[in-house]
Amino acid sequence: MGKLIVIEGLDGSGKSTQLELLPSGLKKIGIDSKTVSFPAYESDSSALVKMYLSGQFGKKPDDVNAYAASCFYAVDRYASYKTAWGEYYNAGGTVVAGRYTTSNAVHQASKLPENMWDDFLSWLYDFEYNKIGIPKPDLVIFLDMPTDVSQKLMSKRYEDNGGKKDIHESDVDYLNHCRKAALYTAKFSGWKIISCAENGQPRSIEAIAEDILSAAKELF
Repeated sequence: MGKLIVIEGLDGSGKSTQLELLPSGLKKIGIDSKTVSFPAYESDSSALVKMYLSGQFGKKPDDVNAYAASCFYAVDRYASYKTAWGEYYNAGGTVVAGRYTTSNAVHQASKLPENMWDDFLSWLYDFEYNKIGIPKPDLVIFLDMPTDVSQKLMSKRYEDNGGKKDIHESDVDYLNHCRKAALYTAKFSGWKIISCAENGQPRSIEAIAEDILSAAKELF
């Protein structure tokens, strides 16, 4: 078995940037790695995820319950594992993933009352890691970016790129609740939490990357 490192965070936390940087950091300490990202939008396996995020099942995240939405994402991960990186991982390779089962833990738990979070998380981890059989991460790094800071960053990003927010990104109340659920889930699950803002401003990309690499080094 190899190692699976997951970089998790809410929208606007800088996951994609750090996903690009970590493999080169690992390379400097003699660790080769393979990068994967979820959802796998280029694959047919993400069809239900794309329908969900585009609002075809409802315009609000809550229009699809936590368990149903979790299945959409889980199937996409299973297909990716079987076709894209499972063989490499099982041969001892190190895989760095941008999002994973951890995203279901954050976004879908937030749809439920707080007194149901523990039960949902226990169901989710059993469903994906035991029933479906995809690997359990060795390390999950949660990039904690306050919602007000991330919204400013996302607004600038979409303004520059002419993009459109999906049903998660456009619902600020939902994102605030997600952050609360995320911090709870991180502690419940033993994730490494890295703060991405200080005094209302984002920390530098380089400083966050150093913190991530430091956490990853402990696996080796």
